[in-house]
Amino acid sequence: MGKYCVYIDNAISWAEDRLGSIDYAYICLAFVEDALERSNHIEIFGGDSAKESANLYAESISEGIPQKGSFVFYDCSGPINGDYKNWGHVGLSIGHGKVIHAWDKVRINGYLDIENLSGAPGWNSPKIIGWVPLERIMQGYQKKVYE
Repeated sequence: MGKYCVYIDNAISWAEDRLGSIDYAYICLAFVEDALERSNHIEIFGGDSAKESANLYAESISEGIPQKGSFVFYDCSGPINGDYKNWGHVGLSIGHGKVIHAWDKVRINGYLDIENLSGAPGWNSPKIIGWVPLERIMQGYQKKVYE
């Protein structure tokens, strides 16, 4: 984690300030990206969906208890605008096996407990893929100032 501790703390603080909010309901990737980007005034690059992002980081995915600040990825399938596929799910590890993520609202769950959440109509429950350390997520980021 080393040099990324400030980024991690900022992202977690930003995310925790939104606990209970429905503003990010079912847009999990936007939530974790905004937590990292808006709290640190940067821009990161990933996929268009949580699953696409997981695929981009496939060589860096670890198993077991997620490291604090890591992105935790899940398989999760359902329909969006008539297109049924594995869109995935993602959350931000806050340490100690806990993940903050946007489901029906911004919430904190154990990283394995997320697999027990019921999906929106037509959606299945998430299944853990693994986690990617922030160091890997940050490769290739660009500075961008958010107002």
